[in-house]
Amino acid sequence: MEVNNHIGFLFDLDGVLIDSERRYTEIWSEINRRIPTGVDGFEQKIKGTTLENILDSYFSESDRPEVVRILKAREHNMVYNYCPGARDLLEKIQQANLKAALVTSSNDVKMARLWQQIPELKTFFTVVIDGNMVSRSKPDPEGYLTGAKAIGSIPESCVVFEDSLQGVKAGKAAGSYVVGVAGTLPETVISPYCDIVVNSLTQIDFNLLCGMMEKRIQI
Repeated sequence: MEVNNHIGFLFDLDGVLIDSERRYTEIWSEINRRIPTGVDGFEQKIKGTTLENILDSYFSESDRPEVVRILKAREHNMVYNYCPGARDLLEKIQQANLKAALVTSSNDVKMARLWQQIPELKTFFTVVIDGNMVSRSKPDPEGYLTGAKAIGSIPESCVVFEDSLQGVKAGKAAGSYVVGVAGTLPETVISPYCDIVVNSLTQIDFNLLCGMMEKRIQI
């Protein structure tokens, strides 16, 4: 089918495109054991937020260097793989000559390692908005508003793919159509802020999604 080139796609990274969220939960659980925050559900509450935000919100200035040291040491050994259906969906978007942006809270050190392991991933995106390029962390919509503008679209014409509570809130606040990917969190937690929820990107019917978006933005 012919799709409208005003439709844009905005992707979170961890837990949506890259199967890494379970490992990050383990890492932050370890950090919380070694440097207790005293926050119930800490590992889940921080998902989708930037490292700077996590450090400022939950750790004393004296503890922050050790938190960063542990995190970087664990990240150095991480192996990145696509989530089910992720590459197929990205290829369909590319083949349809539609634009996509990656909107992630990750920093440039982690992103450099990701590009080294999966170099073709970067080619699917017109722009990458990382944690160093925004001043306000999710659930603030700044990242998604920036991503939509960077691909020449408006937020209302974009589909946001997210797995974290902070992320789906950010997508909804931006005014976009939000696809929640359950797994990192249960469907019941993220569904109030999503237009649809899937268990993986293999469940996305690309042509159906594009058709629905054309009707949504009344093109």
